[in-house]
Parts: sequence; C-alpha cells; structure tokens
Amino acid sequence: MSVAQESRLNLLDTPLPQLLAAFDVELVESAISDRGFFGALVERRDGSRILSMPVGRSEFERDTAARMLLAEGLGLSAPPVPAPLEVSRA
Repeated sequence: MSVAQESRLNLLDTPLPQLLAAFDVELVESAISDRGFFGALVERRDGSRILSMPVGRSEFERDTAARMLLAEGLGLSAPPVPAPLEVSRA
C-alpha cells in the first residue's frame, strides 16, 4: 500500500477487516494461551503477513491489540502503546 493510500485509512476508525485487507494481512488464531500474549504480526519470507491473535479475548481487547501490532509492524502513525503494554520486535 502506498503512502497516499495509507493516508486515506484511519488506523483507529477504519474497520479492522478493511485494514487487514488494505495491508494484505491474514488474521489467524494462535494456540498461545498465555494472558500476557496479545498477538504477533509476522512477515513470512515470501513477503506475506499474518496477524496471529489468541482466542477467547473480548472483541475490544482483540481489536485494540490488532491495531497496535499493525501500527508497530507496518510503521503506521499511531498513538503510543499505553503502559504497561509493550510492543517488541523479534
């Protein structure tokens, strides 16, 4: 997605399915059940991206974590992640 296209999307207001489609990110369920794990954005060697999210979370929690991970992983403009949460790169 180009910068011009990105500017038409608002990370906080655009419906999550539309954001995922715009950035060609596949949402998958994670088997990780640790309460401290909110998800992971992974870029495969072929350039495809997956957003792995744990099951059993509230819609709000899942949506918020997904947007934080997309912002950090794709270098999008977004407010900082609130403490005590933390987004890291591996």
